[in-house]
Amino acid sequence: MQNEMMHQLPLFPTSLVGSYPQPDWLIDRAKLAERFPPRVRARELWRVGAELLPQAQEDATIVAIDAQVHAGLDIVTDGEMRRESYSNHFATALGGVDVDNPGTALDRSGNPNPVPRVVGPIERPRSIGADEVAFLRARTDRAIKMTVPGPFTMSQQAQNDFYPDDESVAMAYADACNVEIRDLFAAGADIVQIDEPYMQARPEGARAYGLAALNRALDGIDGTTAVHICFGYAAIIHERPSGYSFLPELAACSCDQISIETAQSNLDPGVLADLTGKTIILGVIDLSTNEVESPEVVRERVRRALPYVDADKVVIATDCGMKYLTREAADGKMRAMSAAAARLRTEADGASDGT
Repeated sequence: MQNEMMHQLPLFPTSLVGSYPQPDWLIDRAKLAERFPPRVRARELWRVGAELLPQAQEDATIVAIDAQVHAGLDIVTDGEMRRESYSNHFATALGGVDVDNPGTALDRSGNPNPVPRVVGPIERPRSIGADEVAFLRARTDRAIKMTVPGPFTMSQQAQNDFYPDDESVAMAYADACNVEIRDLFAAGADIVQIDEPYMQARPEGARAYGLAALNRALDGIDGTTAVHICFGYAAIIHERPSGYSFLPELAACSCDQISIETAQSNLDPGVLADLTGKTIILGVIDLSTNEVESPEVVRERVRRALPYVDADKVVIATDCGMKYLTREAADGKMRAMSAAAARLRTEADGASDGT
């Protein structure tokens, strides 16, 4: 359900998909870049000791918020400063999961990775992100978005030693996501985005039970919800397919918005015709390079989509998270998005005036 805040946004609102680059004084970016995003805890990545880490993460979050506001973004995230990866922050905080004695699962490149081991009923004993939403809400009057990993993706990033089958694991994760999403909205989130990259990586499972798990996670939710589906971090997954293996199926998802990548893959925007009625979070920023696009390049990437989706259902965004970019590049790319949006609004105003 679209909430009141979304109606107050301008045409072509701008947003990150989720992450902003963490400062070098907070996390060892060289260690971060040399590995797949961790599925279990990776405390060795942090440069700050445990006693001062929460304070350092809050300070970095303020930096990320200020950077987005200064760049002119309309929808602000917390930059995911407190996270070692997009998924493990949430997945390792759940009950029924043994993270001290991890299992093994294949990552999306086919290599084995240490992962949480499901040893009992998956439960969410407390809200994991509500305090983070409240922190963000207190520091900006702009629309705010919080992200959570999706149930299908978490089920693919775990070793199941408890449930009878993979579908049961995904449904249990969905129940944990559902109560978390409710708490995020109660804490002040305007948008909650579910990250489901493994729906693209493993489309057979996504069709068999992943979409049902996603809808279960969204069941009864009153607030603007988004689903992000992607080809993986550009800094890690270098080969990009020209199209999605799982996308039209999301028309049957109860979410309001769908976040896709179009820049690095040069995706044919005709696929958006399959998602009529959904707001499209349109990825138009290439994250495989620190080179900053011009506003004209960003504007043309948006224009490519407009024959297939109404202008009032487009959010201008990055392809995926900006976690692996330099901060200078991230700031420049955000400014390019804001400038492109301003020009597109001017063009739309001119068209409506008949000029």
